Amino acid sequence: MANTMVKSQIEDVKKFLETTVCTFEDFLNDTTLASMLTEEQGDESYYKTILSNVRKLLVYCEEGLDACTIILQSESFPKGAAEKTLYRIYHQCVEEFFQPKSDAWFEDSRAAYTGRNSIKFQETVPASVKELLKGLEGSFQSIREELEYYETDYRTKMIQSK
Repeated sequence: MANTMVKSQIEDVKKFLETTVCTFEDFLNDTTLASMLTEEQGDESYYKTILSNVRKLLVYCEEGLDACTIILQSESFPKGAAEKTLYRIYHQCVEEFFQPKSDAWFEDSRAAYTGRNSIKFQETVPASVKELLKGLEGSFQSIREELEYYETDYRTKMIQSK
C-alpha cells in the first residue's frame, strides 16, 4: 500500500479518535453510577461493567490517538509503524466497541440490513448509555470498513516474515 494512502488513513483515524475521545470524556465526566441508577433503575453491577467498558474504550482510543499523532509528526513517514498502529486501533478500539470482552453489549449483525442500530445490551440501560453508543456507532462502522484491510494484510505480513 502506498505511503500516501496509509498516511491518509492515519490522518482520518486521528480525526475520528479526536472526536471519539471527546465524546467518551464528556460522557464519563457527566455520568456516575448514581446518576445512571437515578436515570433508570437497573442492575448496579451491570452498570459498573458498562462504565468500565466505556473507560477502557476511552483509554484505547487515547492510546491510538497518541500513536497517530507521533507517527504524523515524524520527519519521514514510518509506513510499517503506521500499518501496525492501524491494525492495533482496529483490534483495540473498533472490535472492543462492537464486542467488548465483558459481553456487556453485543453487535446484532442483522441490524445492518434493517437500517437499525446494531448495538444490543444484555440488560436494560439508561437512555444516556444508549445514546452514547448510538451516536458513535456510525463513525465506528465507517472506520471499521476502512481498516478491515489490516485485519488480514498485517497478519499475513507477520506470518510471512517468520
